[in-house]
Amino acid sequence: MKLVTYTRHKESFTGAVVAGDRIVVDLAAADHALARKEKRKAHPFFTDMLALLEAGPKGLAATRKAVNLAVERLGAQSKADGRLSHPISQVRLKAPVPCPRKVFCLAGNYQEHIEEGGKKMQAQDRETPRVFMKPPSTTVIAPEEAILIPPVARAIDWEGELAVVMGRRAKGVKAADALRHVAGYTVMNDVSERKLLIKPRSENRDRDLWFDWLNGKWLDTFGPHGPWILTADEIPDPQVLEISTYVNGQRRQHNSTGQMLYPVADIIEYISAIITLEPGDLISTGTIAGVGATTGEFLKAGDRVEIEISRIGVLRNKVAASRK
Repeated sequence: MKLVTYTRHKESFTGAVVAGDRIVVDLAAADHALARKEKRKAHPFFTDMLALLEAGPKGLAATRKAVNLAVERLGAQSKADGRLSHPISQVRLKAPVPCPRKVFCLAGNYQEHIEEGGKKMQAQDRETPRVFMKPPSTTVIAPEEAILIPPVARAIDWEGELAVVMGRRAKGVKAADALRHVAGYTVMNDVSERKLLIKPRSENRDRDLWFDWLNGKWLDTFGPHGPWILTADEIPDPQVLEISTYVNGQRRQHNSTGQMLYPVADIIEYISAIITLEPGDLISTGTIAGVGATTGEFLKAGDRVEIEISRIGVLRNKVAASRK
């Protein structure tokens, strides 16, 4: 299933995309219709994506039943009825998890990306992953929403990545069991400001430059993801997906998730040893070679970025200037 958050008439809904990505099912409305048919109370967890993910397997099972009912009512012409389903052209897709509690990202999870900047692989690169976080409430934006270039930005770069959406609490999970805690997968752009310098310094120490790099990940709008969550049952192996990034129609990145130094299961084991992972948490698994920093070409207002991951879909965002 493809799970979405969308707005219609300025109201927010949780939905599922069906019929060749042409129609969105209103999960709450479909469940209410099914509840009347089954003479039961409607489920309380279709209010938002976090609530649905927190419902775990029960929530996903109820989602499938609601989707099946809505699809049955589409009829042979696959025509939305305006109550349980709507044409996707008449809604606005939001970030599938608009308010994740935590957003984790990986640095240097592909050998080619490490080496494209002139560095050589070292033993430590294969010993422990490098995990950092983005502020979820200000970086997350929707498909088609603008990545903003603020006045402090000098070199904004793209990073196409596979993102994991957690579906169950995970603490101290081993890699062998890790994928059982995943609700699904989406596409993410770990947008990065490469030359952030807010104020001049008398001297740049290594730790100063490290914080410049980290702070450059935190700018507003730098965590677009979507267009939907493809549930984990449709991707039994997340290490067989193709990633491509296009800037203004030109492909700049292309590789397979099979090239990760730390596969998804190992990443979950590592992070969950430190902190409890919760339903709706995002883990963006690192980017492939082909970032703008390699050639010195960076994003500018008016550009368009598209990141495509096989089986999941395409995340599209425009780029615009911001006054502050």
